[in-house]
Amino acid sequence: MNTDKTNFRKKVIALLGIGLFTFGLTTLSLAETLSVKGSDTMVILGQKWAEVYMKQNKGVTVQVTGGGSGTGIAALLNGTTDICQASRPMKPKEKLDLKKKRGVDAYELSVALDGLALFVNNKNPLQELTISQLKEIYTGEVTNWNELGGPNQKIILYGRENNSGTYAYFKEHVLQDEDFTPRTQTLPGTAAIINAVSKDVKGIGYGGIAYGRGVKFIKIKKDAKSPSYEPSLANVENGSYPISRYLYWYTAGAPKGIIKKYADWVVSPAGQSIVKNVGYYPLPRKTNLTGKKK
Repeated sequence: MNTDKTNFRKKVIALLGIGLFTFGLTTLSLAETLSVKGSDTMVILGQKWAEVYMKQNKGVTVQVTGGGSGTGIAALLNGTTDICQASRPMKPKEKLDLKKKRGVDAYELSVALDGLALFVNNKNPLQELTISQLKEIYTGEVTNWNELGGPNQKIILYGRENNSGTYAYFKEHVLQDEDFTPRTQTLPGTAAIINAVSKDVKGIGYGGIAYGRGVKFIKIKKDAKSPSYEPSLANVENGSYPISRYLYWYTAGAPKGIIKKYADWVVSPAGQSIVKNVGYYPLPRKTNLTGKKK
């Protein structure tokens, strides 16, 4: 009799164990994890999106890392990230590589606006620069602030590393694809540039608008005859600020499942309100928010 009771208890425990194991597997299967990688310019925005979304969606984990737009695009090509954040558009060759490696088209989604800002130390009296003057500074043609109406001081240049989308955008749109002078001190992120410029009265740097605290923004002119503009929301939205840009998400093929849900939320009013809180600019109201194959 005692043996029968013991065997019965063992069977019940075994069945309960199977049930708990099955429940655990079901719980794990309901958990969803998303990886987001790329632009250092966008990392604070990506992290804030993730933080808010995870609070509202308890079964979802969003992991956000930086490394630069080029790093994010490489991860997308290799299949090691779900979403690539990029502060520049993907290049035609990169899109072709994605098609060859993974058999799908790159899917582009504009997620925010940015005014690529020029930072100087708060003690620098200079108020404005033209695009051509910026080019002369960063190609090494102009080396002293007094050549631009400033103090008699050597210009100390700070810039991004070459895997950065901001580096690529600045080189294309400001330097017209000419090389940076070797005197440019390359730093791993915009936050590092801000820190350097805030401590260096001779310094100048560039980066995303959201990082611009403790430094002075330089107003930018398209050319010598044009008015100068600061990188404000209104000036970025209407295109007056000469070096405005979109910030992007890329996926391998059109997003599906949780990736689509997350992307839809990011471009929704709720997601776009976070863009503004972080310090970047929401997408224009009239913008077609639908992503596209590229």
